Amino acid sequence: MNGSDQQKTALVLGASGGIGGEVARRLAQDGWQVRGLKRGLAAGTVDADGIEWVAGDALDRADVARAAQGRAVIVHAVNPPGYRDWDKLVLPMLDNTIAAAAANGALVVLPGTVYNYGPDAFPLLKEDAPQHPATRKGGLRVRMEAALEAHAARGGRVLIVRSGDFFGPRAGNNWFAQALVKPGKPVGRIANPGAPGAGHQWAYLPDVAATMAALIEHRAQLAPFARFHMGGHWDPDGTAMCDAIRRVVAHRGASASVGAFPWWFVRLAAPFNETLRELLEMRYLWRQPVRLDNARLVDVLGAEPHTPLDAAVECTLVGLGCLPPAERQAHTPAPGIAPVAAGSTGRLNQ
Repeated sequence: MNGSDQQKTALVLGASGGIGGEVARRLAQDGWQVRGLKRGLAAGTVDADGIEWVAGDALDRADVARAAQGRAVIVHAVNPPGYRDWDKLVLPMLDNTIAAAAANGALVVLPGTVYNYGPDAFPLLKEDAPQHPATRKGGLRVRMEAALEAHAARGGRVLIVRSGDFFGPRAGNNWFAQALVKPGKPVGRIANPGAPGAGHQWAYLPDVAATMAALIEHRAQLAPFARFHMGGHWDPDGTAMCDAIRRVVAHRGASASVGAFPWWFVRLAAPFNETLRELLEMRYLWRQPVRLDNARLVDVLGAEPHTPLDAAVECTLVGLGCLPPAERQAHTPAPGIAPVAAGSTGRLNQ
């Protein structure tokens, strides 16, 4: 075991974003020394969550190398905002992470996506399912994982945790916040992007972070190139998430209706907007059921961290400013995987 493995030190690239921020806060809560990299800082600072921020850019190899010194883990959770310039930026950023990990003997942790897979692997995805992506962005994700697998073959160590569409109280760049509801506004109408009857996989970000943190703690027992799928919240017919939002809103004394997401507008505007073009490219994931099999994850951890859906939705809506904070929060995420939150079903969490 590398000497750095004895230290609970981590660098989180993308710590100011949704998944990166959740993982950074979770690791800090679990006693890790966590460092985040952020452009525009005049000097290093430590925030209220215990994260040490240093100035730098994930596209600058020297910045990443300096930030990674002495780190046992590097979480690569950085992405270009709004899907812009993925083809130019994604792989160079990952190359910088791989170089820093090799220099420090650090584990690389990557949040995975379902973009890697095409219809030939649907509807139930295991870790060894063939990766034949249907989109350009999916092709880039496949190349990212191939680069990490090559790094592991050279003696490095990699952990990939794949989950469904994110939602959570501190993340606005996702389908929940950009389609289903409007951040900062009361929920009056819910826009459902899914085709009728098409199942969909969701992932509550605090649960994703808890899962990653638990697997990181098990890193010495994992294969050099380890991939795991999360069950998260499976919506069997595409209506469960919308129904949960309606229940939560009704519990607060209001009401909300459900309508179809305006794909027609996205199609019309896509030629003039890069973000909308990327969203349209992902529509195939809303037209058919795509589910992740979490059996391997449960075999290692015993259970998957799992917040009940209504509690997760309420925390998310409060965090997005769609609901006022309750006098007493309905749920505080459990500080680990044991005991598992009520509502967990172990494998293929519902």
